[in-house]
Amino acid sequence: MAQQRLKSLDMLRGFTVAGMILVNNGYGESFQMLRHSQWNGMTPCDLVFPFFLFMMGVSCYLSLTKTSFTPSRPVLWRVVKRAVLLFAIGLFINWFELAVKGQPLDFAHLRIWAVMQRIALCYLFVSLFALYCNHRFVLPAVAVLLTVYSAILLLGNGYAEDASTNILARVDLNIFGYDHLYHKSPVDPEGLVGTISAVAHTLIGFYCGKLLKEKNFTLKLFAFGTVCIIAGYLLTYGLPLNKRVWSPSYVLVSSGLSTLMLALFIYMEQLVLNEGDCRKPRSFVALQRGLFRFFRVFGVNALAIYVCSELLSILFGHFGISDAIYGLFDFSFIPLKWASLAYSLVFVGINYLIGLVLWKRHILIKL
Repeated sequence: MAQQRLKSLDMLRGFTVAGMILVNNGYGESFQMLRHSQWNGMTPCDLVFPFFLFMMGVSCYLSLTKTSFTPSRPVLWRVVKRAVLLFAIGLFINWFELAVKGQPLDFAHLRIWAVMQRIALCYLFVSLFALYCNHRFVLPAVAVLLTVYSAILLLGNGYAEDASTNILARVDLNIFGYDHLYHKSPVDPEGLVGTISAVAHTLIGFYCGKLLKEKNFTLKLFAFGTVCIIAGYLLTYGLPLNKRVWSPSYVLVSSGLSTLMLALFIYMEQLVLNEGDCRKPRSFVALQRGLFRFFRVFGVNALAIYVCSELLSILFGHFGISDAIYGLFDFSFIPLKWASLAYSLVFVGINYLIGLVLWKRHILIKL
């Protein structure tokens, strides 16, 4: 049963990473659903990163279970070393973009924050919580963090689309400076203060990892996910959904959806892919196995493939490879949005082939 759960987690992680690569690499005019919300609101594109944070929380629980959650020196060293490595990889990706542009020593404009850096901090704080705090307080801790963050947003003008008045932007600007931040939004979407809410998000994943060890875990996941979604949408009346600020309502809704997806993948693993069920058409079983294998190829090396996709995207853009691939679909009779989607799918396919090579060689890159 534990192996089935791990496979389900791998598949959902792979589904998410494939989605991250798809939405991050639209070329030209993309469909609205494949673009992030400009401010308030939520599109399917806004779900991929929170799904990954949620699953990292689940993985934290399953991984630290092997150590009995004992904060020994070797365990702490592994946690800190991994957090530093993830943060350093994020900085390297940001530096690599400058280097490819011929500015390898332009550290004055190196962006501090990004996806990997947020993952690193969330992993560190949730792991320390898991090692030093009673797990009965996971949900109370989530409630406290989201309450504190809600107060910060409401009292600090956190929903203002103005960097001069938004407390999230002001903190980052005062501590790190304008040249080290993201400039396509009033606030850095992976900034420092928003990490409070992101940690709560990851703790919800940790709690769901705990549920996986209980009886009737699939039903409990469905119930918990439903409650989170309802609570999140009720919260939107005062705190709208907003990925840029990682609002509490956004945390609850996206975590709830992540929980339901995990439960669904577990259910499919247990029932849909039951090899002893002779009633299913062979073509249907083959299709399901093919899709599950496709996602697991991404899932077993999720972070490594994501990093690879970011580096490839930088290289493709700089050397005109993106232009060449997009040109294959840029015909007058093909709408621009469909051409953009075709390019994104090709890019996902390229990264899948890289993951497939690692899969066939049984290479697992643990970042």
